Amino acid sequence: MSSVEESGSEVTDDGVSDGLEEEFQSRSSLNPVVLAKELGLPFLETLESSEPPRELIHGDFSRILGSWGKSARAVPISEENNIITVAVSDPLNTEAVDILRFCYNKPIQVVVAPEKEIVRAINGVRSSLMSDRENSLNSEASDDAEISSSLKIDVTDAEDDDAPIIRYVNTLIFRAAEKRASDIHVEPFEDILKVRFRIDGVLHDIDEESKNFQASILSRIKVMANLNIAEKRLPQDGRIGLKIAGQDVDIRVSTVPTRYGERIVMRLLDKSKVMLDFTSLGLSPNNGEILDKMIAKSHGIVLVTGPTGSGKTTTLYACLSEINSEDKNILTVEDPVEYELKGIGQMQVNPKIDFTFSSGLRSILRQDPDVIMVGEIRDLETVEIAIQASMTGHLVFSTLHTNDAPGAVTRLIDMGVEPFLISSSVLMVMAQRLVRTLCPACKVPHEITEAECYEIGIADSCVGSTVYRASETGCKSCQLNAYKGRAGIHEILLIDETVRSLIMKKANASQIRAAATQMNSLRIDGGFKVLQGITSVEEILRVTQEDSTE
Repeated sequence: MSSVEESGSEVTDDGVSDGLEEEFQSRSSLNPVVLAKELGLPFLETLESSEPPRELIHGDFSRILGSWGKSARAVPISEENNIITVAVSDPLNTEAVDILRFCYNKPIQVVVAPEKEIVRAINGVRSSLMSDRENSLNSEASDDAEISSSLKIDVTDAEDDDAPIIRYVNTLIFRAAEKRASDIHVEPFEDILKVRFRIDGVLHDIDEESKNFQASILSRIKVMANLNIAEKRLPQDGRIGLKIAGQDVDIRVSTVPTRYGERIVMRLLDKSKVMLDFTSLGLSPNNGEILDKMIAKSHGIVLVTGPTGSGKTTTLYACLSEINSEDKNILTVEDPVEYELKGIGQMQVNPKIDFTFSSGLRSILRQDPDVIMVGEIRDLETVEIAIQASMTGHLVFSTLHTNDAPGAVTRLIDMGVEPFLISSSVLMVMAQRLVRTLCPACKVPHEITEAECYEIGIADSCVGSTVYRASETGCKSCQLNAYKGRAGIHEILLIDETVRSLIMKKANASQIRAAATQMNSLRIDGGFKVLQGITSVEEILRVTQEDSTE
């Protein structure tokens, strides 16, 4: 029986039955410290050191770590001399203690703890259980087998036909969050249903399920996302709001019809982990100084470019958070609004009612803004309004899909923007990529060679310096991936007088790059991160392979 609950579409901290919730609320005003003292029970301020024996929470007892345990505010914390110690926040709830005594068929000793500690302990043990299933194995092959088997649908212990499917989908989402996955891919093929997770930008096979369960699994996900389960011929988009281990997580759901059924991709957006700190962007000192100066300007356009999933929106959010203050009116138009920014007005486009980036931008200009963020420049109309806004005293942030910073200039010209408008409005263009960072626990020291220095564009004087490469086997800390987390690499094209003159001549991207002598390429910026021990030469070459001619 999974520790992820099989009822409801949300894995929440407060999935409480009406009866227990009403009964608990009637006593919620009582201080647990006072209750413990009056009843002569021990009071534990924290449960951090408590780790219950696995037999108390495995198998049929796993429900204790679900909504029931959180409803009753009770969790087993230890067993000694055949007596089970249970922490509760409401010692007057004798019914919960009686239920545990009946379930375990052993004497129960009660201690009192704060409610938040009860919930935290349940979340912690659930996370530990999920990790133990993977980390207890010694090889990557056996680890993959364990992951697959733990996700298999078990129809033998179901109370009804839907329960195992609900449990499977919930477990899938919970495991993706535990493994820091950004996307879940559910892909139907001729004879199987494949599940893959994108972790640190790389897809990993996770599970293969029987074709018999395909319709049920896809329908369950669509129900959670409030999509039309009867519509299987057209693409659909939806959203799921969850709490996983106490953290708010938004999941964007996209379905498309394929030959063997609907393909679903779920993108996980953990609101608690978005980097809104300007210093957390990983910019080099020089790039950080340039960006800091540009976002402090009163007007102009700051562009961030890169492929999908390269962190462009996160960078813009960090810039907005850096300059956000009471004396500024900051407004955004996005598709979709990924994270809520305190003190900033955010609008979401809706093409169904003809509310596009261009129409949203027009509306923003009538709201007396100081700073504007446009989620993406997709057409000539949008960029023309953005330029007009920048030239009438507004600072405009936006993104563009190009491979590098100089390419953004030629892209705008190709869209039909007059060169003199670009040269007079755009302040800078920053291109970025995300590279996987080496796991600190298992990265391997390595002396960088002359060939490697040449490939990543750093000076020959660095030959022989100690850098790091990825471990061949990985470790428990990185879930055998050898990499853990990601960092940004950047190149900044500052629109100075030299670049402006080239723009006026409609110079190509190569000519602009050659003239921008102060700009370090993405690969060179990545090379500095290799020297700092953050990532590996192989990872930089993988991510910047399209820029090998720089």
